[in-house]
Amino acid sequence: MQMMEQRHFTRSAMRILIRGAILGLVSWGIYLTVSDAWAALSGETIPWQPDPVWLVVAAMFYLLGMLPMALFWHRSLLALGCHPRLFETLRAYCIGSLGKYVPGKAMVVVLRTRLLMSARTGGTATTVSVFLETLTMMAVGAFLALSIFLIWLNDHIQQYPFLIPLAVALLIAAGLPTCPGIFKKIVLQLGTARIDGDMVNRLGGIRWALMRNGWILMFLGWCCFAGSLWSIVRGIGLDHVISVAAWPYCVAAITMAIVAGFLSLIPGGAGVREYLISVILGHFYFAAVLDLPFSEATALVVAVVLRLLWLAVEFGLALIFYMVGYFRRPIRSVE
Repeated sequence: MQMMEQRHFTRSAMRILIRGAILGLVSWGIYLTVSDAWAALSGETIPWQPDPVWLVVAAMFYLLGMLPMALFWHRSLLALGCHPRLFETLRAYCIGSLGKYVPGKAMVVVLRTRLLMSARTGGTATTVSVFLETLTMMAVGAFLALSIFLIWLNDHIQQYPFLIPLAVALLIAAGLPTCPGIFKKIVLQLGTARIDGDMVNRLGGIRWALMRNGWILMFLGWCCFAGSLWSIVRGIGLDHVISVAAWPYCVAAITMAIVAGFLSLIPGGAGVREYLISVILGHFYFAAVLDLPFSEATALVVAVVLRLLWLAVEFGLALIFYMVGYFRRPIRSVE
C-alpha cells in the first residue's frame, strides 16, 4: 500500500514538473517575442497613430481565420479514427498555438497531443493529424503566394527574383507530403505502426476528398489572415491611402511571411516574417504604388503590430479555453 502511494506521488510530481517545464518554455518564448517586437517598434520614428477600432477588426479577422484551420484539424482527427469533441479540438488548437514561440516548433505538437489525450483520441494519431493540418496550411499559403506573384505582382518580382523560386520550394516542401499516398508512406516509414497497431487502418481515412475540403478551409483562413493585415495597415493611420487594391499585396505578404517563417524553424518566424512583409508590402505597395516616405519603416511597424496583436489574441484565447476546460473537468469526472 505504501509503495503504491509512493508511486502515485512520484507520478504526480513528474506531471507537475513536466507541466511546469512546458509552461516555463512557452512563457520564455512569448517573453522573447514580445520584447524583440517592442524593441523594434520603439526604434521606429515614423509618425503613426493607432486606431483602436481597426485594430479590433484586425483581431476579429484573425479569430475568424483560426476557425476554419481548427475545423480542418478536427476533420483530420476524425478521419484518423479519433473522436474528440469539437470543444476539445478548439481548446487544444488555441492553447497549442502558443507552442510555436518555443524554439523548434515541437511544443505545438506536444501541447496539442497532451491536451487531447484520452481513450477516444490516440496520441500517435493526434500527432499525425497535427502534421497533416500544419503542412496543408503551409501548402495552401505557398500556393496563394505563388499565384499572386505570377498574376498580380509580376512586375514587382523582377526586383526580387528569389521570391518565385522560394514560393515554389515552399509549395513543394509543404504540399508534396500532404498527397494522401505520399503522406501514408511517410507516416508508416516513421514507424508509427509499431506504436499504434491500428495506424494502417487509421490512415485509410486520409483521402483526396479530405484534402479538397482542407484546401477550401485553409483558403478561407488565409483570406481572413490577409484581412487582419489589411486592417492593421488602416489601423496605424493609413486609412486615407489604402484601398481594396492592396488586398493581393496583403495576401502575398502574409502567406509568404508565415510559411517561410514556419519552415525556418525560428520561434514565431521572428525576423523572417518582418523581412518578407517589409519587401512585399513595403517595397511593392507602399513604395512602388503609393510612393510613401519611410515605406520600409512603415511596413516594419505593420509587421510588429501584427505580431503583437496576434500574440495577444492567441494568449487571450488560450487563457479562456484553459479556464473553461479546467472548470468543466470536475463535471466530466462525475459523469
